[in-house]
Amino acid sequence: MTSKEYSPEQREELFETLKDRFEKNMNRHMGLDWVKVQAKLEANTDKLWSLHEMEITGGEPDVVGYDKTTAEFIFYDCSAESPKGRRSVCYDREALESRKKHKPENSVLDMAADMGIELLTEEQYRELQKLGEFDLKTSSWVQTPDNIRKFGGAIFCDRRYDTVFMYHNGADSYYAARGFRGSLRV
Repeated sequence: MTSKEYSPEQREELFETLKDRFEKNMNRHMGLDWVKVQAKLEANTDKLWSLHEMEITGGEPDVVGYDKTTAEFIFYDCSAESPKGRRSVCYDREALESRKKHKPENSVLDMAADMGIELLTEEQYRELQKLGEFDLKTSSWVQTPDNIRKFGGAIFCDRRYDTVFMYHNGADSYYAARGFRGSLRV
């Protein structure tokens, strides 16, 4: 699906995948009903396209909450490790353009924008870790505050020794084991 249009078969396949994951991981969304989630998705097909992008890049998106104030379901990437299709990327466009040699193909913020999703914050990443154990072998870039980014840095998180860690690195760095996780509100 390169455009935001796709076949009824592709759409049905995505619904089946999301429903199956939803039902297998009820601990992530206690008290929520798949029928309501699907109805919301059917009314917001642009969001369904973003979920497809999350899925095909290895994110395994799932519902992790419901915001009563905005009446939105909240999806996070719930793959065990940082999504494979979103690794080996530096933090943002500025970092990408600053590299003289061995530039990665893309940046985290550009990819997230293209997909129509938001990069997880450190707080959201820590909330995700309460729902399971993620990034035991990989790490994930998270939203970096301006006061860190202005010095050329960016932050990422992972889980080691049954503890969630937050670290820093140059925003222009990229690694095969570091990607990013996103969120989507529907």
